[in-house]
Amino acid sequence: MNTSEIILNKVAPIFNKQGYVGTSLTDITNATGLTKGAIYCNFDNKEDLALKAFQLNINLAITPLFKLITTQQGSINKLHTITNYQRNYYDLVKDRGGCPMLRAGVDTKFINPLLFKAAQNLSQKFTVGLTNIINEGIVNNEIQQNTDPVKYAKIILSLIEGSSLLAFTHNDPTYIDNAMDFIDSTIIASIRK
Repeated sequence: MNTSEIILNKVAPIFNKQGYVGTSLTDITNATGLTKGAIYCNFDNKEDLALKAFQLNINLAITPLFKLITTQQGSINKLHTITNYQRNYYDLVKDRGGCPMLRAGVDTKFINPLLFKAAQNLSQKFTVGLTNIINEGIVNNEIQQNTDPVKYAKIILSLIEGSSLLAFTHNDPTYIDNAMDFIDSTIIASIRK
């Protein structure tokens, strides 16, 4: 592992837990045991470090879901794969400060445009992915023809992110479990053929 990777592995959870504003250079140097100069030999500035830390957090928390979906057949199965993954999401990210997309989207909107844009792009990627899954289901006669793919994609993502916010706010993963049960039993059940 090179120095940049070591730094990222140590500071990515800190950025995610404390937020962009809440993470000081002292926090970064204390976590890594490196000087400010050593940090900035590897990263252009705090914004660059935060963006790369966000990408690492995404690679650990959300990219595995995207990869898992590509191994699945059928839209209904893919949607259930998402809800099943989310049921384990709290345990996956609780020690890293929660959902990185949610944290960065809320924390950086007005103070770090590059990091906010990265979170916004990830959210859009998630919405497009869900929309494509639902469209595929319509084409393959798994999902009702009159289903609005974009509307349902946004509802599903809202339930995922909203339940994550509440689960981490209350230290209670049942918010996620209940929302995923609702997606399975009400939303998916109502649009499937």
